Amino acid sequence: MKDDMRSLKKRSFLALTISGIVNAVGVTIFLYPVNLYDSGISGTAMLFSQVSPEYMSLSLFLVLLNVPLFLFGLKRQGITFTIYSLYTVVIYSLSAWLITDVLPIDVSMASPLAGQDLLLCAVFGGLISGVGSGLTIRNGGAIDGVEVMAVVFSKRLGVTVGTFVMTYNVILYVAAGIILKSWILPLYSIVTYGAGLKTIDFIVEGIDRSKAVMIITEKPREISSALSAAFESGTTNIPAKGGYSDTDKSIVYFVVNRFQIAKMRQMVHEIDPYAFMTISEVADVFKSMHS
Repeated sequence: MKDDMRSLKKRSFLALTISGIVNAVGVTIFLYPVNLYDSGISGTAMLFSQVSPEYMSLSLFLVLLNVPLFLFGLKRQGITFTIYSLYTVVIYSLSAWLITDVLPIDVSMASPLAGQDLLLCAVFGGLISGVGSGLTIRNGGAIDGVEVMAVVFSKRLGVTVGTFVMTYNVILYVAAGIILKSWILPLYSIVTYGAGLKTIDFIVEGIDRSKAVMIITEKPREISSALSAAFESGTTNIPAKGGYSDTDKSIVYFVVNRFQIAKMRQMVHEIDPYAFMTISEVADVFKSMHS
């Protein structure tokens, strides 16, 4: 427990503060004024606040719905993740309250920036709230309790985390359509969900993912030397054996960006025309200071 607490970083709290504020701006400036819905618990809180008495505000539901879920997932996710997440939710809730009830910003009838244009509100609300969610994930937390529910229950239900979250959102939007007796807003909310999802991917993984290349060859030294010299990056050689030919081979593991693939492929085939290559995306690359 003490070791986990020591892993908390002031820089992370600063980033999470920004994350919560950014998420609140996306939701309260673009989505909430025109009755569009964010995804997950945030969207659920927005729906509940619309059908509840006025004193049951969006910021109140954000805390009431999220906090129990993060505490429920404490054992699975760890104390550091839980503290970071709860802190971000509180910042998100507080910022939402300031924007809707304290600051001189009128969000009662339309977006202060996009008016009642549902498409603009859906796209920019999703983008901005996606930035907030992505920054939260990059700094070790989560801003929405549905992600904790997904981690805890997805294996029990036999589905992936992504499928669980998507199913939850589909149920949320269908419920909103039934309650409001209108499908226009829930359908636009799907645009918000898509924009937010892509933005989270961009923030967490980067716009230009690296590519992992596995080269099966009988000339590993020559290929490794050529790739290292051309791209100024190291390679990893893994001993292997041909399943059909029973000959000794090696797997050369190498990471490049998408602009280097064509050159890399040409170099490898010039050295070993019979080399077999597979290329796959990697979400992130971490380099050791001692490598």
